[in-house]
Amino acid sequence: MAGQRGRDMLVKVGDGGSPETFVVVAGLRTQSITLGARVLDATTTQSPGAWRELMACAGVKSVEIAGSGLFKDAASDTRMRTAFFAGEPVKLQLVLPDFGTLTGPFVISALAYSGDHDGEEAFAIRLPSAGLVGFEAD
Repeated sequence: MAGQRGRDMLVKVGDGGSPETFVVVAGLRTQSITLGARVLDATTTQSPGAWRELMACAGVKSVEIAGSGLFKDAASDTRMRTAFFAGEPVKLQLVLPDFGTLTGPFVISALAYSGDHDGEEAFAIRLPSAGLVGFEAD
């Protein structure tokens, strides 16, 4: 497989409608998506050779998105800002080319704005999952 362009990885936010329509969170220049699965230690005094044993499929699963860039689209900017101040989860789609799409609720745990006096306004955002995240393979 050839290398993938980072700009092809998309974060889309839902409008809350039915059916839900997703728009790209405009202006993201960098983004990372971290999939996690906490493991549970099941080691006992009877564990063979005193080696650690982990319990399969018992830990908490999570997804976290971190990104930064420029808000250039009024729809996604307004949706994210409104969700942050309301403290409500937003439904996101995370599109990873040649991997698949993750869809589920996320909360905005951090939203930071910055800018130089002779440059553009930028933002940084952190979005941990807040419920069941579905996966559809490409």
